[in-house]
Amino acid sequence: MSVHGVGPQLKALRTRHGLSLRELAARSGLSATLLSQVEREVTEPSLSTLRRLAGVFGESVASLFDSSPPAVWISRPGARSTLAGPRGLVAYERLTPGNGRLEVLRAVLPPGAATSTEPWAHPSTECAYVVAGTLSVQIGDTVHDVLAGESITFDSSQPHLYRNVTDSPVEYLVSVTPPSP
Repeated sequence: MSVHGVGPQLKALRTRHGLSLRELAARSGLSATLLSQVEREVTEPSLSTLRRLAGVFGESVASLFDSSPPAVWISRPGARSTLAGPRGLVAYERLTPGNGRLEVLRAVLPPGAATSTEPWAHPSTECAYVVAGTLSVQIGDTVHDVLAGESITFDSSQPHLYRNVTDSPVEYLVSVTPPSP
């Protein structure tokens, strides 16, 4: 499933800022080939890639999606866009259209998997709600086990990561406000 609307929005932002693909590549640390593929919607960008690009423009990740989300938006299974996690180790389903104020994502973390190899931080408030299983949430040097039906909310400017240390998949929802660039 592709991330709809990112390519045209990226091209519009790049053009508005007067940048060539090569200039954007140099500023973002990404290859011009990858950026061209994203603009042509040949390749799905990871969340890390989206954050890098948004950072170049001083915008939120939501600015890379359709700039005029509908007043009412229904998220339906099978029709949702997906984003790769910050280190590409987990795929998130976007449950919100991305209006610049709130991002809600759904993920399933397989047994033994983690969202990244090292904790990372971004300037937001984050809430994770565990739908099924037990999610281990590392914030700084402390690990919190969050059970199904429980949630954890924290300042995500603290380095953090999610891990599944069980033998069963963990399904969880993550809400981030504001969506981080």
